[in-house]
This record gives sequence, C-alpha cells and structure tokens, in this order.
Amino acid sequence: MAGQGLSTDEIQGIREALAAGRKPRVVFTEAAGQMAGQLGQVVELTDPAASEEFVVVRFGRDELPFSPADVAIAPKGAGRRPAAEAKPEPEQVPAAAPEPAFVLDTPRVPAPRREEPKAEQPAAEPKPAKRAAKAAKPKTPPGLTVTLAYAEGEWTVAAQQGTKALARPYVVKPAEALRMVALVDVPGVQEAVEQILAAERAEAEQQAEKLRAELAEIEARLAELREAR
Repeated sequence: MAGQGLSTDEIQGIREALAAGRKPRVVFTEAAGQMAGQLGQVVELTDPAASEEFVVVRFGRDELPFSPADVAIAPKGAGRRPAAEAKPEPEQVPAAAPEPAFVLDTPRVPAPRREEPKAEQPAAEPKPAKRAAKAAKPKTPPGLTVTLAYAEGEWTVAAQQGTKALARPYVVKPAEALRMVALVDVPGVQEAVEQILAAERAEAEQQAEKLRAELAEIEARLAELREAR
C-alpha cells in the first residue's frame, strides 16, 4: 500500500490516460481512512480550483471524489488473482492379479435344480368395505331471541326464532320491564333499568306539578268569572 498521494506528474499522466479512454487504477492511502489499501479506478478529473477533491474514483458501484493525498498509483499486478496451480492427478495403482484357486480344495457345488414355473393364481379382488351407516342427528331448532328494549320513553318486548319474527315489538309497562330484568339477576342491568325508571318518575312528577299549577290558575279564573255574574 502506497504511503503518499499523487504527484503533479502522476496527475498529468492520469489526465492523459483519461483522454486516451483508459481508467487508471489507484490504491487508497492511509489518508482515506477505512478504505486504505482498497483499489479503485479514476473515471474523471474535475477542476482543482473548484474543490480539493477533484479526483473522481469508482469504488464498487459508487463514484466518489477524493483529494490527491487520498489515492496513489496502484502497483502493477495489484488486484490480479494468481493462476490456480494444477493439482497432480492421483497415481493409479494397478489392480492385483487374482491368485489361482486350488481345484482340489474347492468343494463341488451342486447344480441348481430346475424348477418348473408354477401357474400363478389370480388374486381375489378385495371386496369393498361396507360404509357404516351414520346415525341420523336430530335437527336442532333455530335459536330463540327475546329482546327487551327502551327507547323514547317506552319499553318494548320482541321475540325472534332464527330469521323468523315470532312477536313484533310491543309496549309493556315499566313495572313489567323491571320484573323481567329482575329474573335475569344481573346487577348492572337492573341498576340501569332502575335509573331509567327513576328519571321517568322525576320527569312525570315535574309534568304533574306543572299541570297542577295550570289547573289552579284555570280554577281561579273560573271562580272570578262566576263572581262577575
């Protein structure tokens, strides 16, 4: 790895090489930091008066500007891989000749008996297994939904089984609605119903008080009219 950057003559030589269509190879010096020792190609020389980093080097897929102190002329043969050495072929060992067998010591093997081919019997076709009769499941009726609703000062009850409406919403008294909710035994729902009934009771009392006052005024007016006879 070169320890110094490009000289004036080397920069001039790079400029001439670029004009001839070549891209001189350079190596990054220690001044380039982490890229020291890596190889690149000079692709352009910009105006030195505009910036100190006027040497544009291609490194991998990037083209970045560097100063002359960051690069040096790469030595010849840098970056080339040495030719792979030919591996010697393993020596072939000749196979050992088989030793002659002693005929007297070898027992005689009787000739195999020739068997007559037997006629193959056709295999019996497997009988299809009988499917077990599935027990018929009883048809379950559709679900039943009973709805108790409160809207616009009225309590209504509706019933529906599946998609069929058994009873359309009809009005029930507040006392009946409270008894229905008491059967559910859900404290939160019962408290909500009691709050609604309490609000309705307070509103009814206000309306009754207002009507009493209006009735008193009407009666007083009627008494005055009677005295004027």
